[in-house]
Amino acid sequence: MSTWTPLESNPEVLSKYIHKLGVSPSWSVTDVIGLEEETLAWIPRPVKAFILLFPISETYEKHRAEEHERVKLADEQHPGDLFYMRQFTHNACGTVALIHSLANNKDVAIESGVLKNFLEKTASLSPEERGQALEQDKDFTADHQALAQEGQTNAADHEHVIHHFISLVNKEGTLYELDGRKSFPIKHGPTSDETFVKDAANVCKEFMARDPSEVRFTVLALTAAQD
Repeated sequence: MSTWTPLESNPEVLSKYIHKLGVSPSWSVTDVIGLEEETLAWIPRPVKAFILLFPISETYEKHRAEEHERVKLADEQHPGDLFYMRQFTHNACGTVALIHSLANNKDVAIESGVLKNFLEKTASLSPEERGQALEQDKDFTADHQALAQEGQTNAADHEHVIHHFISLVNKEGTLYELDGRKSFPIKHGPTSDETFVKDAANVCKEFMARDPSEVRFTVLALTAAQD
């Protein structure tokens, strides 16, 4: 298993990254500075995905294990074109979350380049095969590594990274949590274009409520670029 330099939760750097990958400049990554209704109103619209960064704690791991058993027994069905992939590369969670956010929003234009090539190449593969394909993709590795060096903190200091990125998207009226460390996509109930921001914020609040003494949560959104 290879190890990448971790991405920082810096909207400017992440926006530059998705543009380098071929995403139209009309989309960008922005900070979500609060999860209350009046604060959520400030996020540029439309909002296509939430990206949550949080510490991997004992609470998260316990919940993940319990959730795995529940979802496995439920044998849930998902849309055929839901793009889900596992994460097998250390510190690649930021890239995986961005891929999940972009691949599941068909109206986000992606021009020829590293991301489009990857999505076309892995369209018919399993989540596990997609994760392995990312690990072996030299172009993706190079782009990730280059952008990871542009954060405000020294990436070399992060020998043991305990933070993890996941994506929340609206897929055909269902709010999905897409986490490369989990074996399955996680359904969080119905949503819509009108309610997605509030619904995604509520899922973020659930993560925070499970770790009430933890303050190291960061929320970002994939949105229309601000003028």
